[in-house]
Amino acid sequence: MNLKTGITLGLMVVIGLAILSGPKKETPDFAIAIHGGAGTITRKNMTPEKEAAYRSKLEEALNTGFAILKNGGSSLNAVEATIRIMEDSDLFNAGKGAVFTNAGTNELDASIMDGSNLKAGAVAGVKTVKNPISAARKVMDETWHVMLSGDGADQFAKEQNLEIVDPIYFYTQRRWDSLKKTQAKKHGTVGCVALDKHGNLAAGTSTGGLTNKQWGRIGDSPIIGAGTYANNQTCAVSGTGQGEYFIRGNVAYDISAMMEYENVSVGKAARKVIGKLSDLGAEGGVIAMDSNGEISMPFNTAGMYRGFRKAGESSRIFIYKN
Repeated sequence: MNLKTGITLGLMVVIGLAILSGPKKETPDFAIAIHGGAGTITRKNMTPEKEAAYRSKLEEALNTGFAILKNGGSSLNAVEATIRIMEDSDLFNAGKGAVFTNAGTNELDASIMDGSNLKAGAVAGVKTVKNPISAARKVMDETWHVMLSGDGADQFAKEQNLEIVDPIYFYTQRRWDSLKKTQAKKHGTVGCVALDKHGNLAAGTSTGGLTNKQWGRIGDSPIIGAGTYANNQTCAVSGTGQGEYFIRGNVAYDISAMMEYENVSVGKAARKVIGKLSDLGAEGGVIAMDSNGEISMPFNTAGMYRGFRKAGESSRIFIYKN
């Protein structure tokens, strides 16, 4: 074989490999994903009207954050605005729709984290803050602390000119009836993860906790590394489920750690961590996104309210396992 023939054959191989591999997959320059809680969510206990209401509110929340990202806004702003939409709805166990403690009160938790610098803020056990996710953001932006709780957090929110409401605002008949029936397996936590055009990840989570919980109980949602985590080098995560197990398993950070130390994909890491939850006998799910906008939303319950939207694509909303 002469030199000319060898060069020709070499070029043919290169061209052939290029054709086989297909066009290079483009990385979205921004993306967002949300969840509205995991639990016993099946078609048989869902009316068409109720399902339509959930899908509509999830899409509204998703598109709110998407618009911010599309216009060049930060992932933090997108996460906060998106979660506020869900907090203002009585469909979810966060903000307006928060469940009751065993004392008949509402105690709300939330956290937010900036993946660009690992700054974070959280509030726990607040009773008068209309939007706990915004109080968590204020803790991150206006103090050197990470978490404030109880009356101190409520007072701080008031000093920051956040909207304060009478505790009766959080009363909904549906949640009160759930307390009376002591249906303690309601997981309606809301969360959001986002990647902005600047390459920064952010995550946030907000919840009313568990129906009939011991008053003063704090779950995983306001705990950085358990229910919320974000790091530009790995991923952004928000969880929903039985918070005590998420705390014990350090679920959100565990996903990030697997990606960092085992060099696995966000999907593989998230699925493995949910598997570990299952091994403990716990229920729940996560939404996770890496720095390339790849999204994973595994859960081990009958359903999880969830959705995502990437640059150049329409929103996709899911509720059931299948």
